[in-house]
Amino acid sequence: MMACRTACQMLHRRLASSAAASARLSSTELQSRRNSLFSQEQARQRALFPRIEKIEVQMQGPGLQGTLLVMNKGVSTPHSCARHLTEWHVDSAVLAVVDGEAWPLHKPLTSSCSLSLLTFKDTNPLLANQAYWRSCAALLGQVFQNAFKDEFIVELLKTPEVPVTSGAFLCDVVLDPQLDSWAPSEESLRSLTRDAQQLIHKDLPWEPLEVAPSVALDIFAHSRCKQTEVEELAAHSPSGTVSMYRCGDHVTLSGGPLVARTGLCMQYEVAAIHNLGQGAWGLHRRAQGLSLPRQLQAHHTVWRKLRKRAEKLVEVTSSSANQTTALPPVANHLEDPAPTHQ
Repeated sequence: MMACRTACQMLHRRLASSAAASARLSSTELQSRRNSLFSQEQARQRALFPRIEKIEVQMQGPGLQGTLLVMNKGVSTPHSCARHLTEWHVDSAVLAVVDGEAWPLHKPLTSSCSLSLLTFKDTNPLLANQAYWRSCAALLGQVFQNAFKDEFIVELLKTPEVPVTSGAFLCDVVLDPQLDSWAPSEESLRSLTRDAQQLIHKDLPWEPLEVAPSVALDIFAHSRCKQTEVEELAAHSPSGTVSMYRCGDHVTLSGGPLVARTGLCMQYEVAAIHNLGQGAWGLHRRAQGLSLPRQLQAHHTVWRKLRKRAEKLVEVTSSSANQTTALPPVANHLEDPAPTHQ
């Protein structure tokens, strides 16, 4: 009965937001609306902590044993904690673990806790690598959202979760029907790569925000695809909330934590765009890319081999998606790249 009631409430919210989406907005107008609603919800949540309350954060990790920080509840983040340590911690921290839970670096802490800062050079960089691959895909989606003229609407589909061993991170998109005949050239790929590198150079933070499904449906009121994704994320969320991120003025959904900022990327290249054929939302395309974090750069000969591999279409299956739980360290993946056939 409870599940039925929840489904009915979700359908009602979706119909209400769909009604609000009847007018077609340009890409710039959509981005502005989503950004504004994100800011409003962010401000509302921050207002829930009108008085400064102190919490104790027990730092974990090499050289940090016994380090206790007194921080502000609902205001301080793992990034704030890193700033109380050293410049190295600020620059190298990718993600945090709070009481055993993966935690975005810019997400406020709400109670006393133990906290570990993760880097790409940890003994087991599993969580950091997963978040990085996911973040590179999110960055590619942002690039696509801004790459075309304002009158062309770009629909970002749900991002396929694939491990580093797949050879490329993925971003599935549906372009405006007027662009169905567009065939990306090498220059197109280079242009998209330059756009991504500009965002990396700006060193923008990925701002996390946990929201109720109704808020997410309103933010994505003009996207049938994103509304469906909101419902799926909410249905599988233990808390019933949906994770959103903002990078610059671009708002997106995510099924898992992203890294702290775009500046953690170094080598980044859009390798290929494959035509997947007609799907539920139109002509589906799969953009694929390759990237390495600033702390793990590859020699140009190794990069060329990896780049060649990243061009090949990555087929997504339920088994390949589940392999993210066994993601190998990026460094190990680079030391012995799979052979490429000439």
